[in-house]
Amino acid sequence: MEHLPLTSPATAAASLSPSQGAGKVLDAYKTALATAASAAAYAVMARSMARELLPDELRAAARWCAAAARARFGRGDKERHTVVIRHQFDAGYSENHLFDAARAYLATRIDPRAMRRLCLARSRTKEPDGSGRWNTLLCMEPGGSTVDVFDGVEFTWACVETGGDDKKKGGKGGGGGNPRESLELSFDAEHTDMALERYVPFVMSTAEQLQLRDRALRIFMNEGRSWHGINHHHPATFETLAMDPALKQSVVDDLDRFLKRRDYYRRIGKAWKRGYLLYGPPGTGKSSLVAAMANYLRFNLYDLDLSEVRLNSALQKLLIHMPNKSMLVIEDIDCCFDDAAASRKAVKAPELVDDLGMDPDYTSDSSDDNWAQQPGVAPTKTKGITLSGLLNFIDGLWSTCGEERIIVFTTNYKDRLDPALLRPGRMDMHVYMGYCGWEAFKTLARNYFLVDDHKMFPEIKELLSAVEATPAEVSEMLLRSEDVDVALRILAEFLREKRRRTRKETEGRETEDKKDAAEDKEEVAEKDV
Repeated sequence: MEHLPLTSPATAAASLSPSQGAGKVLDAYKTALATAASAAAYAVMARSMARELLPDELRAAARWCAAAARARFGRGDKERHTVVIRHQFDAGYSENHLFDAARAYLATRIDPRAMRRLCLARSRTKEPDGSGRWNTLLCMEPGGSTVDVFDGVEFTWACVETGGDDKKKGGKGGGGGNPRESLELSFDAEHTDMALERYVPFVMSTAEQLQLRDRALRIFMNEGRSWHGINHHHPATFETLAMDPALKQSVVDDLDRFLKRRDYYRRIGKAWKRGYLLYGPPGTGKSSLVAAMANYLRFNLYDLDLSEVRLNSALQKLLIHMPNKSMLVIEDIDCCFDDAAASRKAVKAPELVDDLGMDPDYTSDSSDDNWAQQPGVAPTKTKGITLSGLLNFIDGLWSTCGEERIIVFTTNYKDRLDPALLRPGRMDMHVYMGYCGWEAFKTLARNYFLVDDHKMFPEIKELLSAVEATPAEVSEMLLRSEDVDVALRILAEFLREKRRRTRKETEGRETEDKKDAAEDKEEVAEKDV
C-alpha cells in the first residue's frame, strides 16, 4: 500500500522562496484574524438575540449549567475578582454588619457532610422576663471554603485569618496583636455588577429575614407615653387557625404582597403600611388571627389601650416610637370612640352652622381636633383623644413616620364604627370572622386529635349547618376529653341542645308574631266598628 509523503511545515517553508513563504504566512494570519472577527461578531449577535428572545428563567438555567460545567471540567484562565469582608473596617471603627450577615447567611448554605473542618457555636440569649433560649451557628474555620450559586452564577466564599503575627514579628502590617477573621467572596470578573448590586444585597436581606425568624416575639402595652413589653408566646399559626380556608389564604396572599411592595409604595407616593379590620361575633378567633399574622410576619405586637391615652399629642408620641416591622393592634375599636361624634359636634357653634347652611348632623373626618370657633365665642375644649387624632396617624401626615407597619382594628359590631375608619387607605382589607363552619371544624379536629375523618363527622357537619356555634365554643367542647370518641359525642350533644333551643326560640317568635298580628287585626276591626 502506498503512503502519501508527509511534509513538515518547516520543510514546506524551506522549499519555498523567501518572498513566497512570507506571502503564505501573511495570508494565513489574515484568514485567522477574519475568522476570529466573524466568530466574535456571531457570538455578540447570538448573545443579543438570547437576551431579547429567551425568558429570564431559561437564561438563568443556561448560566447555571455553564457554571456547573466549569466547576466540573475546570475554570480556564478567566479573570477573577475578590471582595474582602473584614470583621472590622479598621482599628477603632465599628463592626462590619455585612460580616455578621454573611456568616449568618453561610450558616444556611454550609453542608456539614462536605466540610472537613467546621466551627460550631452555641450561645444562650437571655430575655427580659428571665427566660432564655439557645442559638446554634455553623461557621467555616480559617482555610475553609464553600460555593454558592445565585441566579446561575457561582460565588466562592473562603474564610481567612489576617493579622496577629505581623506585630509580634516586627512587621509593618496592620494586623494588630490578635488574629482577625475575614471572609473573601470570589467570582468571575464579568459578574462584578451582579455581585455588588444583586448578590450582596440578597445576602443582607436573607440574613435579616433569618434574624426576624429566630428572634423571640414581644408584645407591648402602653403606660402613659411609653411602651412596656414582654415576650409573646402565642402558638397560633395559619395552619392551626380555624377559619374558612379561602379567606385564610386571601389574608396570607395579601400579607405576602404587602411585604414585596416596598419600591411600589415609594413609587406611587404612599406610606408603606396596611390596615386590616377584623369583625364578627365574640369568640370567632379575631385575636387568634392577630397572633397568627404576627407569627407569620415575625413582627412585634403593640397593643394600644386608648383609655390610657389622655391627649392627641401623647398618642402621636406613642405611635412614632413604634419601630418599623411592627403591628399596631386596637381591639374593640367600636368602644373606644363612643363619644367621638358627640365631641366633634359639641365644638361647633350652632349659630355658625345655621349661617353657613350646614346639615346639623354633618360630622367631619378632618385631621383638626376642633372646628374653628365663631369670633367672640370661647373655644370648647375636648377632653381626651379624638378620632381625628387617630386618623391623622393612620392616613395623615404622621402616617409616613414609619415603614412596613401593619395596623389591625377588631370589633364585634362593624355597623357601630364611624365611616371615616372604614374607607380604603385606613382599613384596606375587611375580614369577617364568622361562626364555625365545616372546614374550620376539620382544622380543629386535626389540631386536637390528629384525625381527618370519623364516623360522627356527617352528623356534626349537619348540626353545624343548622346552628350558629363559634370556634371558641367548639374548641371548649373538644377540650373536655382527650378521647376523640368522647369529645365528639360531647360536641354533638352540645350542638343538638343548641339546635333545640334555636327551634324553641324560633317557634316562640313565630307565636308572638301571630299573636301580635291577631291583636292588630282586632284593633283595626274595632276601629271600623
